[in-house]
Amino acid sequence: MKRRILLQTLCILAASFLLSFCGVFHAVDRWAMDLVYQTPSVTDNRIRIIAVDEKTLAAYGPFSTWSREKSAELVSLLNASEETKPAVIGFDIMFIGESDPETDALLADACAGADNVVTAVNIVNNTVLETDSDDRLWENRLHISAVELPYEGLLAHSRIGFANTAPDNDSYIRRAILYRTYEGERIPSLSAAIYQLYCEKTKTSPTWPALGSYQEFLFGYSGRPGGYETVSLADVLDGTVDARTFRDCIVLVGAYAPGMQDAYNTPIDRSTQMYGVEIHANLIEALMEGRTCLEADALAVSLAIALIAALYYLLLKKVRIFSGAFAGAALAAGWMAVGKFLYGRGTELSLLTFPILLLLIYLIELAGSYVEERIRRGKVVTAFKKYVAPQVVDELVKQDKFEISLGGENRDIAVLFVDIRNFTTMSENLVPEQVVGILNEYLELSTNAIFHHGGTLDKFMGDAAMAIFNAPFSLDDYVFQAVAAAKEILDGTEELNVRLKKQFDRTVSFGIGIHCGPAVVGNVGCGFRMDYTAIGDTVNTASRLENNAKAGQILISEEVYQRLQGRIRANEIGALHLKGKQKEFMVYELTGIDATPPSRQVLPP
Repeated sequence: MKRRILLQTLCILAASFLLSFCGVFHAVDRWAMDLVYQTPSVTDNRIRIIAVDEKTLAAYGPFSTWSREKSAELVSLLNASEETKPAVIGFDIMFIGESDPETDALLADACAGADNVVTAVNIVNNTVLETDSDDRLWENRLHISAVELPYEGLLAHSRIGFANTAPDNDSYIRRAILYRTYEGERIPSLSAAIYQLYCEKTKTSPTWPALGSYQEFLFGYSGRPGGYETVSLADVLDGTVDARTFRDCIVLVGAYAPGMQDAYNTPIDRSTQMYGVEIHANLIEALMEGRTCLEADALAVSLAIALIAALYYLLLKKVRIFSGAFAGAALAAGWMAVGKFLYGRGTELSLLTFPILLLLIYLIELAGSYVEERIRRGKVVTAFKKYVAPQVVDELVKQDKFEISLGGENRDIAVLFVDIRNFTTMSENLVPEQVVGILNEYLELSTNAIFHHGGTLDKFMGDAAMAIFNAPFSLDDYVFQAVAAAKEILDGTEELNVRLKKQFDRTVSFGIGIHCGPAVVGNVGCGFRMDYTAIGDTVNTASRLENNAKAGQILISEEVYQRLQGRIRANEIGALHLKGKQKEFMVYELTGIDATPPSRQVLPP
């Protein structure tokens, strides 16, 4: 048993580790992490967005037709005085290559005297096979084949940062890359470049996040789509919005219209896409507030999950199934609390993999317990069919009333003893095979009659048999059923003797005794050997009645006679002195049954 449980525990350990490490539940786990970790807060009013929105496009035409004059005008307007000057102006707009020399010069000149402009660049990635320091091939999916830079005049007078997003496999943006290295030069992300410049302008020290192997980190969103203060570029340029509202702020300029194809899926709001400029706003605030983290080590987490899952399985073997459910719920809640705690300290822990595994283990144990119970119940049913009428057991199982009290209980029962008369003398003149054959024929007759009337075959004792009625299951009219079973045994003697005469040239006759009253019934014995039986004076009296019965005679006690008076016919034998009884005992001989035996009805125990 211990070896089997140990093997099962090791299987749970291995399966839990593999399911966790391979990310089998990653999709649903990711959804739960987004729900718990990505909680919106009040956005930082130091970050503001100037949107190239539909109003701006309606005023100035499609963005693809613009010269760089509007961007130059915006930089000049915002940097016109100290009362309006932002800390940083970040363009989530590409100014790749030269366009119109005159307007290119306007933008370059506007930035030249500002020293607070950051413009976007584009990194072109492709996938290549590379070798590591150990000459092993690996697939680099972030190989930089080119960097598309602003035109030379602007590049000389502004800082740069790449605007590329880093969506996960499910297309949601949860992580960002802090910097990339190309031809020995480190290129920061647009958000990192803006944050760095803002720290310089405000004379604060930047706090950079811990990074993964690709210089990436996870970040928490502060605002949902539309969560940051946003104004139309057209309203700023025509003076509708006072430029002084942007003083000392981080101003982000970017696409804010559906047709500009700069919207992405984010975990903060799965129903609405977020514009790229808003993602940069969230990223900058995450860097400012330290809302960044790294994924917990997959190997360590998987080992921890597997170990706790295995211990939980062992716990289920020790406690009741409902207590196991409570323990599983407590472990799952504790795991989620730990995950929330670690997230606030820079580590993202998977949330649902562990509870899902606990649930699976609980269901496996529940199903296993159910199967084991069904097997055990089947064995018990099969065993009791050898003692109790099979149809009675089947009816109890059908009604789901199969409850047997373990240990002893006081019940009022009827006890029947039957014995072959002069069997010892007869067996001395027969070979063993003949003795066994006769005995089996007799026992089959007796057993069938007992079972036919709902009795329980307590035991065989050589050529004698003992049966009890009304235990372990309650039986309707059990005293009458015991008498009817005795009469059926006696009535079957003639047919039995025909067979025995033909087979063994012998005949048999029976003596039967019946008494009813209180007795202790239940399992008696020891841990490795038990019998279901009845003990007490009622049993002893029935046995004494059978000892006094002559061949072909059924002796019943006065108690049986009184309970069945008017339904049976009996001759008074008189008061007999039974062995073990201090007083004489009134005894009757059953001669007939006047009533039809009722259909057996098993009552609730």
